[in-house]
Amino acid sequence: MSQNVVIQALAGSSAGREVLLGFAPARFLHALSFADVLDEATATGYQRRFSRKHSLDFRKYIKKTGSTTPPLTFNLRPRDDLAWQVETVDGASVRLVLSLEHGPILSQVDCQHRLGHLADLDLSLPFMVFLALNEREEMEIFNTINGKAKGLSSSLLDYHEARLANDLGREKPELLVALHLHENTESPWHGQLDLGGNATSGLKRRASLRTMQKAVKRFLIASDILAQESPSAVATLVVEFWIAVQIVLDGQWKDARKHFLTKGVGVYALMGLLADLWNESSRQSAALSRERFSELLNDFAPHFDWSTNGPLKGLGGEGGAHEALKTIRNFRAQHSASVA
Repeated sequence: MSQNVVIQALAGSSAGREVLLGFAPARFLHALSFADVLDEATATGYQRRFSRKHSLDFRKYIKKTGSTTPPLTFNLRPRDDLAWQVETVDGASVRLVLSLEHGPILSQVDCQHRLGHLADLDLSLPFMVFLALNEREEMEIFNTINGKAKGLSSSLLDYHEARLANDLGREKPELLVALHLHENTESPWHGQLDLGGNATSGLKRRASLRTMQKAVKRFLIASDILAQESPSAVATLVVEFWIAVQIVLDGQWKDARKHFLTKGVGVYALMGLLADLWNESSRQSAALSRERFSELLNDFAPHFDWSTNGPLKGLGGEGGAHEALKTIRNFRAQHSASVA
């Protein structure tokens, strides 16, 4: 491939956006493009992690006689180095000139898995290229196209929603709190939630951003805490609670695989317990902190069997989460009565 690639295309619009439509060999489009996958360590990028199986399945399909595909969707981001240019030929006909000196230029908005394993194929494929969308606009289009896509991580869509929101605390406070748990360096959940992108090497996953968000929402409803506190204050309180959980149940926290603390049912139940503690403290006009949470949890939590073979075994889903909280509440009440 020469240093410059020229592709013939038609200029037009897709609703309110300027686009180019054309055809090119699969191997050209593969070589000229890149997927901006979310890197959770740096919080850059926005796409899902690459699925080799998904991509190979498409390769198998597209090589069959009679196969076809909707246009692959790309974007040419704004640049100052003349890495891409659109030259008018005649009417709507244009020449898209791409300079290879700068590496892949076309951002894969909706074609990562279709192109992933086509680097050696000369099959002609249709494409549509948006012109000069910035990364935020590109992400919005990705979300619109893929919001209901089967297999797309709901946590990744949640993360996009957080990045696109103008006032996350007002629009979706449960998501603000869940992200604070993931991003706060003091939080036991720091870097632990699965966002749906490429994770830091060696990270042991515990729960997804969507799971934590739903658990936080349950807490917000059960406690009605937002009637008294700001979303940011609630986020701080929730971090304090989970720090106390880690302090009091250190052994179980470290051995997460064999205990329910960081699994879906456990996360839901503990956030429900937090609602109980908040409601009790509100009635008593008592302040809550990691120290106070530690004292309250230490009265019963170390004596409860949080293991995967304990009373929470087999519980799952909405009903399971409710049953888990009920079981923990009963144990707390019985244990408190027995030591009174």
